[in-house]
Amino acid sequence: MNHIHGISSGPHRPRSIRDFLATHFPFKVQKISINAGFTCPNRDGTKGFGGCTYCNNQTFSPQYAANEKTVSRQLEEGIRFFSHKYPKMKYIAYFQAYTNTYDETEKLLEKYNEALNYPDVVGLIIGTRPDCMPEDLLNELKKMAQKYFLLIEYGVESTHDETLKLINRQHTYQEAVDAISRTHEKDILCGVHLILGLPGESREMILSHADRVSELPLKTLKLHQLQLIRHTKMAKQFEETPELFHLYTVDEYIELCIDFMERLNPEIIIERFVSQSPKELLIAPDWGLKNNEFAAKIEKRMKERQTFPGKTN
Repeated sequence: MNHIHGISSGPHRPRSIRDFLATHFPFKVQKISINAGFTCPNRDGTKGFGGCTYCNNQTFSPQYAANEKTVSRQLEEGIRFFSHKYPKMKYIAYFQAYTNTYDETEKLLEKYNEALNYPDVVGLIIGTRPDCMPEDLLNELKKMAQKYFLLIEYGVESTHDETLKLINRQHTYQEAVDAISRTHEKDILCGVHLILGLPGESREMILSHADRVSELPLKTLKLHQLQLIRHTKMAKQFEETPELFHLYTVDEYIELCIDFMERLNPEIIIERFVSQSPKELLIAPDWGLKNNEFAAKIEKRMKERQTFPGKTN
């Protein structure tokens, strides 16, 4: 449901996503996931077919976000879920599934504006690929960002081109750097997604992501543990070449995340550390932890280690 969780702030703790949103809104806000029916250049043949090797989009689309429903209908159903408990809450429409800037600019703006015109919606988060941000759309988004809260989340996944090739991303890290820079130049907030533990990446390669993204003008970062999902190319790859993979235990991943934070620019807010896939789709690892539960474990371990974000940055 995209509840907004993070580690509580303190002198040696990361700023949380709640703190970040509190600088933009004087009231509580909740994200509502939208599936606007888009596809991806890595699926429709423009760049490739079949998508990224890890991708099964069912893993992150809530039940109310089905692409046969209009944007307004999905917002209505999502807001209904929260409004009885939090009647004064406002909402951010989160265009999440697939590539949400991959269409004609006019059609994209129509869907974005449909969301912004819905009662109690106060902003947008748009998830996309770094190779799908044309300049004409960016110029329109700049105008939008002058009136509304707007955050563009780029799926970067890795800062190493050899990994991006292996997982069939069909873009380079430099393309991500360029897209983020162009977006920042338009005064639009930027976030990034990274997957920790992709096949072939050593611990040092993973930690070097923190060094690289720390150089970028980012506001938020979402970390995801590698998950093997049924009916994906990666699941087949794991069967054939398991030596390419290291599936982290909870404790190993906690240490990895803390080491990562020590090297990360502390101004970048880590919005989440883990993602949850439906049990029926998940092969491994099955930790059974929600993001807020995992964040609490990280905070406890950080206290034990007497460490803080940016310690070695």
